[in-house]
Amino acid sequence: MSEANVSKKRMFFLYRLWNTDGLAQRKTVTFGDPAAVQGGAIWGVLSVLTTALIWQLVSMAEIVSPLFWPSPQAVWNKFVLIATEGYKGFTLAEHLGISLYRVLAGFGLGCLLGIPVGLGMGLNKVIKGWMDPLIEFYRPVPPLAYVPLVIIWMGIGDSGKVLLLFLATFSIIVISARAGVASVAIEKIHAAYSLGASRWQILRHVILINALPEIFTGMRVAMGVCWGTLVAAEMVAATSGVGWMVLNASRYLNTDIVLMGVILMGVVGFMIDLCMRRLEQKLIPWKSKGRG
Repeated sequence: MSEANVSKKRMFFLYRLWNTDGLAQRKTVTFGDPAAVQGGAIWGVLSVLTTALIWQLVSMAEIVSPLFWPSPQAVWNKFVLIATEGYKGFTLAEHLGISLYRVLAGFGLGCLLGIPVGLGMGLNKVIKGWMDPLIEFYRPVPPLAYVPLVIIWMGIGDSGKVLLLFLATFSIIVISARAGVASVAIEKIHAAYSLGASRWQILRHVILINALPEIFTGMRVAMGVCWGTLVAAEMVAATSGVGWMVLNASRYLNTDIVLMGVILMGVVGFMIDLCMRRLEQKLIPWKSKGRG
């Protein structure tokens, strides 16, 4: 091979090495690339606007009776009315605050107990053997099935509703924490031992750090399930809360209030998940970067 050809190949190699970032930015193959599906907020806005337009068109065409399909204006007017004058003795902010208190209490208790239990199941065979059949036994049972027992055990106060929400989240948190421990690369643990780390240091700086992404994913799922179980929880002889307001309005065929409550629960649930995503980015910046 001539010296000219060797020189050309060297120059081409140096150019490729220097222009790696530029080549990465001009990727033409995007299928299967996680970076290719980032963003897309404009499509979300279009989706919401399209849904609202269809809702408005169906209402204007009077294809369905307003009793069963109220217009967006009717739902908005009911929202303003309840926000200012209240519903059954409570303002909308009070109904929402009571529901958030119940959800956060049940979710917080589930995390407080579920994370240590899940870590213990991932680290100790005795704890795993003892807890695994109990968790797997009650996990498939829908929370609504516990309502009669909750009334018998806890009465009709907030404690029964918090217990029901705790049961809905506990198993999810436990399973995610156990999966997080199992996802830790054994090479990292061996490396920590070789450097003289104690068990507590390995637990804190290796296992827990690497398990946090799985744990936080489980927490997001558990929060969604907990918020979705709110209506079932507020069926337990409640007199306030967004879920109770929806159920009470359905008894009198107040479809505008029902739709308003459903939309409100969806928006609040989305905002909670958005806050948890932001918190995840702040607390676990190494997620999906292969570090930890």
